[in-house]
Formats: sequence, C-alpha cells, structure tokens
Amino acid sequence: MNGPVTVGIDASEPSEAALDWAAEEAVRRQLTLRLVRAPELPSGREEDGALLAVERARVAALHPRLLVTADLVDGKPREVLAAAAEQATLLVVGARGSGGFPKLLLGSTTLHLAAQARCPVVVVRTAEPAADPAVVVGVEGEEHEEPVLAYAFLAARRLALPLYVVHAWAYPLLMGPGHEVPVVYEESHIEAEHKRMLAEVLAGWRERFPDVSVSTTLARSSPARELVSASSGRTLLVVGRHGSPRGPLGRLGSTSQAVVQHAECPVVVVPTS
Repeated sequence: MNGPVTVGIDASEPSEAALDWAAEEAVRRQLTLRLVRAPELPSGREEDGALLAVERARVAALHPRLLVTADLVDGKPREVLAAAAEQATLLVVGARGSGGFPKLLLGSTTLHLAAQARCPVVVVRTAEPAADPAVVVGVEGEEHEEPVLAYAFLAARRLALPLYVVHAWAYPLLMGPGHEVPVVYEESHIEAEHKRMLAEVLAGWRERFPDVSVSTTLARSSPARELVSASSGRTLLVVGRHGSPRGPLGRLGSTSQAVVQHAECPVVVVPTS
C-alpha cells in the first residue's frame, strides 16, 4: 500500500516523539507524511490549527524532501484516527498515559487504535535513541503470523539492523474437573520440539532475507514478560493482533496489550486478518 504514514498530533511530549519517528519512517519508505489532529474542544480550533502548522514546519525543516500534509478533523480522536488509518500505510501515535501522563498505562484512544485500526499501528513512548539497536519480533509459530514476520524482516532490512525472534512456551495443561493439572513432561523434549518448530517457521524467511542477521530466543516463560524484557534498549518491537473480535480490545489479545502498555521501545501492532 502506498498510503501515507499518518501520525496523530496533540500537545504532549509522546506525540512529538511519535511525529519524529513517523517522519523518519516516511523518509525511509519514500511516502507522504500526514499529520492529523482532532480538536478536543470546538473553541480550540485556532490553537489546534496553530499546533499543526508549527509541527508541520518543524518536520519540513528537518526533512526538506519529505512531502508533509496536515489536517484538522472534527470528531472524537479515536474515531478520527481510525478513519485516517483506512487510507494509511501506517498509523503512528504517542504512548500518552491515561490522564495525559506518559508513565501511566496507556489511554483508551491509543489502546482502541492498536486493537481496531485496519493498518499497522506504532506506539511511540520516547524519542531516546536505542542503546542496543535491533528489531525484536514475538513469534508463536502459527500460520496467521506471516504479516508479522514480513513486517519485522522488512523493518530490519530498512533499518539495517539485526532481528531478534522471541518465542516463549509453556507446558500444556490437562483439564481436570474444576481445575487444571500439569502433565509430567520431559522439558528437554518439549524445548527441542519448539526449537524445531521455530526453525521451520523461519527457514523460508531467512532465505528471502539473507541480508538480515537473525537470532532466536526460546524461553519457558510468559510471552509478555519475555517481550517486554527484550524491548529494553531496542529500536522496535513487532507483535501481531489476532485476538477474538469480542469487546473493544479483544482483537489486541492479552500478550500484545501487555506489550503495548509496558514495552520500553516503539511497538508496532500488525493486524493478521
């Protein structure tokens, strides 16, 4: 898709970080950058328009060859940005906390967009450079993950960075009457099976992207815990969105929701259906 890289604009620091990230991504992809702002109050249209103009001028000065557009659109932010995502290649939002504080859990608008937007959504928390530059991707080993792996490999290639593939696993459980009973397994056998599965999943991708350095991490642990840990100091974390459509955040899934809330680097949530 050749739609713009679209970024939601407000007056917060995370929004500014998101704009800088989006501008650099638009340059890398040779796409238009679109700034979108939804006025919070009808009386604030003049101030909102001024904010858009300032941010557009700032980005244009940093990237003179980048085509930048800016739109002030009436409506609720989540609805305005969800509509903008329909025509976007990528939607970028700042990790503004609930109540406007970055360190708090994300607000409802950001979570709604990550769960419902038609295009991949990038949540940016900070503009600080990565201490250990790399792209990280979480893999379960399911067929629906092809869009996630495609995004991760392409991002690693565009950024000329190594790709770290994280796969977390747990022992299967037997369902007993009223409770769950762990079965006795040989851990080395289970781990070997997961290694085999991951190698099979990645084999074709390694062939298609021979220029991308790939390493894998397998852990008997919570996927969310491993991915959040792997995000520290990294450039980008890629996760999929394939949960049940029931509920406003159902499609995000528990792992992706936890990662978006707590990861220390930008997170991209990729729809898989």
